[in-house]
Order: sequence, then structure tokens, then C-alpha cells
Amino acid sequence: MHGSRHHTLPTSLAPPRVSSTRSGHAVGVSIDDIVIPTDLLPNDGRFCCGPSKVRHAQVDAIVAGRDSILGTSHRKPVVKNLVGDVRSKLVELFGLPSGWEIVLGNGGSTVFWDVATFGLVRERSQHAVFGEFSSKFAEACSAAPHLGDPVVVKSDVGTHPQFGTDFIATDGIDVYALTHNETSTGVAMDLQRPEGTSASDSLVVVDATSAAGGLTWDPAQVDVYYFAPQKCFASDGGLWLAACSPAALERIGEIAATDRWRPASLDLGIALDNSLKNQTYNTPALATLIMLDAQLDWMLDNGGLAWAADRSATSAAMLYGWAAQRDWATPFVSDAGKRSNVVGTIDLDESISADDVCSVLRRHGALDTDAYRKLGRNQLRIGMFPAIDPDDIRALTQMVDHVVANLS
Repeated sequence: MHGSRHHTLPTSLAPPRVSSTRSGHAVGVSIDDIVIPTDLLPNDGRFCCGPSKVRHAQVDAIVAGRDSILGTSHRKPVVKNLVGDVRSKLVELFGLPSGWEIVLGNGGSTVFWDVATFGLVRERSQHAVFGEFSSKFAEACSAAPHLGDPVVVKSDVGTHPQFGTDFIATDGIDVYALTHNETSTGVAMDLQRPEGTSASDSLVVVDATSAAGGLTWDPAQVDVYYFAPQKCFASDGGLWLAACSPAALERIGEIAATDRWRPASLDLGIALDNSLKNQTYNTPALATLIMLDAQLDWMLDNGGLAWAADRSATSAAMLYGWAAQRDWATPFVSDAGKRSNVVGTIDLDESISADDVCSVLRRHGALDTDAYRKLGRNQLRIGMFPAIDPDDIRALTQMVDHVVANLS
């Protein structure tokens, strides 16, 4: 039941008053006149696809650490113990085999693309590209003057390249770059090592920024699984973390021993050496680490990655099932097997303005449901990370129903 909920909406959430004369709207009817009943509102209306909803317990953890951690040198034991806890808990969460290491550094996944061009790609890479973010690593490798031109295997947005047909083993490739979840489109990819390749010759390097902690994966199919903590881990950006297999660690050491020029802040060899000492090369944001550590405790205490992934899968089943029952809403990803459980994209009929829907939702505290800006579709994009309660996803669908009924 939602009737007992109380909501105080900041005035900053209210959009400017506008009148719409789009097709399907009554002339002179303002979207600002639409009021959603309080019994339809979610407990927490943060549905952003990143940075994502931060649980109150994570903020409490920052407050608890204000005297013992915040304002402390990252070379001191209290901070190094925090980094060590994060590293060991990620090993546990992912079920990593012996010999794997968690490596971390400052800068987020965007910086890691540059880090990888210096410290993971030996000569040439192949990239599965199926959206905005999966294209970025390919662009970084293409721009790197010390690397050969990458092989880019591209598919239409809303799909991903197929293993064995589109994305295959290729001579001269020493890194195969995959994206577990394409945040811009809501497409998820099952991770596989290309048939005929081995980790001794070529690494499988996976961008898991919006997937890590919300989707399951098999370490046997992957060598580097890298991410930033502002999605499923409900922390802040500015940090990259990478789960690295023994083969990946060997590659890092191999390249680090060469005379290839590498800026110190982008040197994976330096990052690895520091990570093994439970520290970063340069000063990290301690609040980010504290929130990440608290989220890991929450996930592990409740059942680990399987539990977290199931929580997101429950939300996804609600969202996609709801869309399938509406004649004006359609899951953007037509192949159900490729639909993401952590980022849902729903196309609306052209007679219904997604911008108008999102404006009304925001005025009622349901935030950041807009489509990815560069995709340019009349679409809702919904974060379904583990911290987001499935009941709030259900409430959001009821809110959209109410708004669309009033717009019609």
C-alpha cells in the first residue's frame, strides 16, 4: 500500500510552466496541471542510470567515518585497511578464482580506457560496439599512436554483435573488448571468450561500469572486468576498479617492463603495485570508498551477487512486463534475451511526448527518467540497480499510466 507515504517535494524539482500543442494534447492544456495522487508515488524516486541512488545507510557510513577516516592520509593504515576491505569484498562478491587481483586507480572508466591503451593492449584490439559507451574504448585505441588500428565490430543500437558470426577470433588481435551492459541503450551482453582464443595470447577486457554488482558473469570467460562505482555500487564517480586474471596481470607486467611511454597516473604497472599495498598512486576520494564498502557489505550480507542480480531482475520483469501490456509503450530492445536488467529503455508512441512525461514525473519526485541524450528517441530510460527497490519500479509504472491517461 502506498497511501501512508508522505512526500515533501523541493520547489527546485518543479519545471517551468509550459503549454503543449503537440499532437495528442488538448490545445492550452498544461502538463503542469497534471497531479499524480500521493498513493501512486514511490518511496524513493531516484531512477537515474548514473550516478545512481545512494542508500541512506551509505551516507550514514560516511558520517560514522568523519573522525576516523575523512581527512586522513591515504598512506595511513585506516585508509589502507578500507581499500583492502573493498578489494577483498569484491573478490568475494564476484567469486574470483585464486590468483585474481582487484586493481584500482583514480579517474573512472573513462580514464581506464586510456589506461588500457597504455597498459593492456599490446598491439591491436577488437571491439564490440553497440552504443555510445562501447564506442569510447575503440576510439581511444584508434587515437593511440603506438597501437595498430582496432577492428570495430558494430551493430545497430538496440542489439549487440553476435559471437561466432559478427565477433570472432581474428589474427593479430591481443585484446577483445566487450561491454557487459550498454548504459545508453539498455542492451546487455552475455560475456564469452571468442572461440579459438586463449588468455595466453589475447585478453577479454570488459567494460562493466553499469553491470558490475547487478549482473552475473563467469570469470572463466573474462580477463579484465573493469568498472566505476556510481551505478550498481551506488557510490560516487572518480574511481576505476578492475578485476584482473593471472593472464591480465602477466600482460600488465610484460608491458610495464617495456620502454613504452606511459604517464605515471595512467600506468597500470604502478596502479597494480599500489593496489597490492592497498592504496592508490594518488589520493582517492575517501567518501567514494566508504560508500562502496558499505554497499558491498549490504550485498554480501543479503546473499551476494546472486541476490543483487535477482533484485534487479525482479525490477526488470516488472518494467518490461508492464510495457508489454500497453499499446503505447514498447521495450526498445526487441530481443528479450538482450534486454538489460539494470537499465531499462521503453519507447513511447509518437503521440505521447516522453519529455512531457518525464517533466511531470520529476515534478512529483520521480527523477531522471529521460532517454540518453545522444540516442534521440522518444523514450524513458530507467535505472534498475540493486539499490532501487522493485516496489518503486512498480510505483513508477503506475505514475506513468496516470500521466499518459491525462495527456491523452
